[in-house]
Amino acid sequence: MIHMVTFSAVTLTATTTKTPNHDSLLPRRSLFNVRSELVKVKSPVHQTYSPTLPDKVFLHLFRNKMAQEAGWDSGKPGYEGLIEIANHLFNKSKDRMEVEAASVRILKSLFPPLLLPLFRALIAPLFEGKIAAVLTARVTQATCQWLMGHCSVNAVEIHDGTLLESGVLVERCKYLEESKCAGICVHTCKMPSQKFITEYMGVPLTMEPNFEDLSCQFKFGVTAPLRMDDESFKTHCLDICPAVSSNETYTKACNTKGCPRVG
Repeated sequence: MIHMVTFSAVTLTATTTKTPNHDSLLPRRSLFNVRSELVKVKSPVHQTYSPTLPDKVFLHLFRNKMAQEAGWDSGKPGYEGLIEIANHLFNKSKDRMEVEAASVRILKSLFPPLLLPLFRALIAPLFEGKIAAVLTARVTQATCQWLMGHCSVNAVEIHDGTLLESGVLVERCKYLEESKCAGICVHTCKMPSQKFITEYMGVPLTMEPNFEDLSCQFKFGVTAPLRMDDESFKTHCLDICPAVSSNETYTKACNTKGCPRVG
């Protein structure tokens, strides 16, 4: 999921607590144990989110930036075309780090030149980064549902062991569901978003996609694990992946070594 945030005037106060906040803090079941089988994606649950006019504007802007970076545009309209461009961008280079770098450039191009350094210098340091983490979570939830689907702000445990309302739980990621690819999720959304938010905005970010139910937990204010320790890189292919159903050799490789497009 390539991640985009749009800033507006938002006033809030970051508060911490040591008391869990309902079901949002229940442990998320890990499905990344390395196993010789495809990840079986659960059937979707009906979602009622309807795109607004601003959503359509964000989609148009984001798609144009992605097409410019990919050097190619899809003839298909709207979100369907966006997914085709994401596939083209992903397949353009065999170097996954270059795919991630291209995705970071897309995110950076969405912001006015001075906004990011000002945010990093003036907002990110306040209250040990808690104000920026809460703010970024709320803006993400308010402006990115057109890309990810329905999501809500929740409490997550941050570096000092306290709970902060700086999480965003995506119920079923539209970007992952439409792309049908763990590799596209990891290399055009998760890793670039973590790098962009952390380095250009000064807000640590960890994203935890669940490849079984297609949910994703954003944790603003939480430092991402090293690539070698990241559970997302241990996943096998999704059973909805087009390459799995059309290529027996690819499927065998996925079953024994994990998803080739993620590693």
